[in-house]
Amino acid sequence: MRPALLLILDQVQDPHNLGACIRSAAGAAVDAVIVPKHGACPITASVTRVAAGAVGRVPVFYVANLARTMHDLQQRGVWITGGDADAAHTLYEVDLQVDTAIVIGAEGGGLRRLTRQHCDQLARIPLALAANVSSLNVSVAAALFLFEAVRQRARR
Repeated sequence: MRPALLLILDQVQDPHNLGACIRSAAGAAVDAVIVPKHGACPITASVTRVAAGAVGRVPVFYVANLARTMHDLQQRGVWITGGDADAAHTLYEVDLQVDTAIVIGAEGGGLRRLTRQHCDQLARIPLALAANVSSLNVSVAAALFLFEAVRQRARR
């Protein structure tokens, strides 16, 4: 049995970003995408169009309390890894081969404080310093984290 892989999106509001995240999640065979009910984009026609059919292939759950959901997942043995530009470790240095939920923050603001506190570990995407880019689009960041998990699991 393969380890669980979940994607948690912390208040992603742009329908194009949500659709692209769901599409990447389907491509990475994610078990589910979890989104807070409040402060996040709902599934709209734009989301469905950008997801290119992936909305029907990966379950998307809207939850009332993201922190409580993360805690419940941890109680079930899921390791929570948050994407954070200031993390000490890169996504290539953390173990994503166990039951994992990857948490990616909203456009501009990243992870909220309470969401960050509920993560077991934080990891960053190593960006070239010379590029003067401090972060990536949320859907790009989600895809990089998800496919690093896929890569690590393929080496098992």
